[in-house]
Amino acid sequence: MDAIALLIAATLSSGTVLALAALGLLINERAGIVNLGAEGMMLIAAIAGFATAVHTGSDWLAFAAGAGAGALLAATFGVLVIWLNTNQYATGLALSLFGSGFSAFVGINYVQAKLSERPHFQLPWLADIPLLGPALFRQHPMVYAAIALTAGLAWFLYRSRAGLVLRAVGESPESAHALGYPVRRIRLAAVLAGGALCGLSGAYISVVYTPLWVEGMIAGKGWIALALTTFATWRPARVLLGAYLFGGVTMLQFYLQGEGVQVSAQLLTMLPYLSTIVVLVLISRNAGWIRVNMPASLGKPFFPGS
Repeated sequence: MDAIALLIAATLSSGTVLALAALGLLINERAGIVNLGAEGMMLIAAIAGFATAVHTGSDWLAFAAGAGAGALLAATFGVLVIWLNTNQYATGLALSLFGSGFSAFVGINYVQAKLSERPHFQLPWLADIPLLGPALFRQHPMVYAAIALTAGLAWFLYRSRAGLVLRAVGESPESAHALGYPVRRIRLAAVLAGGALCGLSGAYISVVYTPLWVEGMIAGKGWIALALTTFATWRPARVLLGAYLFGGVTMLQFYLQGEGVQVSAQLLTMLPYLSTIVVLVLISRNAGWIRVNMPASLGKPFFPGS
């Protein structure tokens, strides 16, 4: 029972990393912008958050630094693709490569650094419930924040006027522009929000999930988060469920190794990425379903007055 509770708890923590980043990318894509730079943004946010935690001892300042770093990089990306109309895919890939190199350079002095003792969180009374307590109610507050953010984003997209405008910009920017909405500014705001969430995810990794700094520590999670948006057909609740699914697959490899299952360590390590590919292949079999749910202007530049 203890092992199962630990596996569930680890799944929630691992899934939170993917959920935060994927929700940010979902906001981008609902506005019609594809940002392939999530990996780079998360890496720079990870070193920004870790360095802040080392010097201040505050996790919350570290999260703010990570979110700020992600938003700053996203702003650069937004200016390039929204105002200068550079190719979204090429610009995103360049951002990812830049983030990988820059974070490695900046993080040289933090490889051996250690954070102060990590605080332990638990919800009073609920944390003492057998099985459920250790599994669900002894999590970092950011785990519960990700769940609340999912609910809030779902309400925003489908129950608020601002969310309707955002989706309209993603579906038909020309029509939204004709109605007087500032399409470029709305898209930039979506890109900034998405970058901040990717940055928050990166900081969560280096400060809470694996409290240390190692070059390339994001290890493809940005790409998995990007795949999650398609897996979830651009719906927040499905993003959260998908994040927990992939998080569970990631943690399963450690559980199996701990149980002494005689399976190649390399095979277990590739399970999260293999499952991502399998899921995308299965979803892509129904092209009509993808077209129905995908924002119509996704990845396409907008030229006012065209």
